[in-house]
Parts: sequence; structure tokens; C-alpha cells
Amino acid sequence: MKRVLWTRDQLILAINLYCKTPFGRIHKENPDIIKLSKLINRTPSALAWKMANFAHLDPSLSRKGASNVAKQDIEIWNEFFNNWEELGFESEKLLNSFFTDKKYDSEDLKNIPEGKDKERLVRTRVNQAFFRQTVLASYNFKCCITNIAIPDLLIGSHIVPWAKDNKNRLNPRNGLCLNALHDKAFDCGIISISEGFKIIVSPKFKKLYNGDAEQKFILNYEDTPLNKPNRFIPNETFLSYHRNNIFQS
Repeated sequence: MKRVLWTRDQLILAINLYCKTPFGRIHKENPDIIKLSKLINRTPSALAWKMANFAHLDPSLSRKGASNVAKQDIEIWNEFFNNWEELGFESEKLLNSFFTDKKYDSEDLKNIPEGKDKERLVRTRVNQAFFRQTVLASYNFKCCITNIAIPDLLIGSHIVPWAKDNKNRLNPRNGLCLNALHDKAFDCGIISISEGFKIIVSPKFKKLYNGDAEQKFILNYEDTPLNKPNRFIPNETFLSYHRNNIFQS
């Protein structure tokens, strides 16, 4: 029986799912893998194996997946990971094409006329959702400071802000999984991450706020080790940017 080669679209969708799947759940029994395998006419085993190949290529992993990596896998991987903005959006569009009842437009976009403005807003929404799913999966859906595991309270926080680095807007190594409170504290520079991956608290904040609530929710976490993700460990260049440009030192 002639082997059917993987198409570019199939590989892009496999990388999309790889990004959104916690490393320990890349196996043929995973419902998400079963669902996507049916959509792209591959077996769950084949898709899981392909995702394991991508794990082998992932430089953010200390442990590696399968080593039988095809040249095509390497090319698509490099294309995706060198252009998060475009390939993340392309992969989401491909995924969306399988679902006739799934629409990008939310209620607050319905009154915006078709055109460049609407296209830009839709792209932003789609990319932000992809980034959040990827970052949360990397941290096993737990806040990296508090271990809160309530999805509705978790945010894929950008280390370098969205508006400051177009190339790395969707790069999961530019992300932290934080609960809503600590996301806001990180965003405005009340807290940051040290070179040793520990929580640091702004000296300005400590001078102004030292009540019981501030102690419980902010100050007590100072010098606490960051709960690192299972992959896509935060890039030190991005963390350095945050400490130098956003943190209230």
C-alpha cells in the first residue's frame, strides 16, 4: 500500500494542536487528537506520532519526543516558529474551515462594516485566542505564581507587550500563565521575574502598600520560584525587557 504523504495544511494543523496540548497528553487516546485526526483523514496514532516528532524539534523541551523526523516536518516547523503571527493565524483559519457553525465574529464586531478594520480586529482576536491556549497548555492550565487552576481566571500574559514586538506577539516564550490579579500586577510593573526565575516585587509598591491584603496577595510571593512550564520556558531576553522597561524599580 502506497504511503500517503502529509500535506502542508495537515502539518500546520498538527503543529497548532501540538502548541495547545500539554506535553504529557500527546497520545492516541487524547480526545482532541482523535477529533483532529478524523478531520484531516489521519489515524490518531499517526497524528500523535507526528506531534511527538515536533516535540523532538522543540528547543524549549529538555526531554525529547520521537526522533524519526522527516525533512518536510523540519521545514514546516521552522516556517511556523519563525513566523508566529502569520502561521498561527493561518492554522486557526484552516481549523475554522472544518466547522461551518464556528464564526470568528463576536457580537461586538457585527456592527463593524466589512473591510480592513474588521479584518484586522478579527485577526487580532484569533491570534490572541491562539496565544492564550498555547501559553495555558504549556503551564498545564495553572497560574505560574499561585497554582490557581480555574480557566476563567487565567490569562496568557505577554512579557513584552503586544504592541511592542510584532514578531513575538504569538511566541509562547513571550508568555506567562497568570491569574487575573497577578496579570494586572505584572502588566503595570508591580511584579516581575528575576534572572533566577523568582518573583520580585517593586520597591515603590512596598513603600506605599503594606496592609494585610497587599501582604497576602502580593508581598508574600516575593522571592518565590516561578512554576516553570513543561515547555516554552520564558525567554530571558523578554524577561530582561520587562525588568528594564516595565517593572517599577
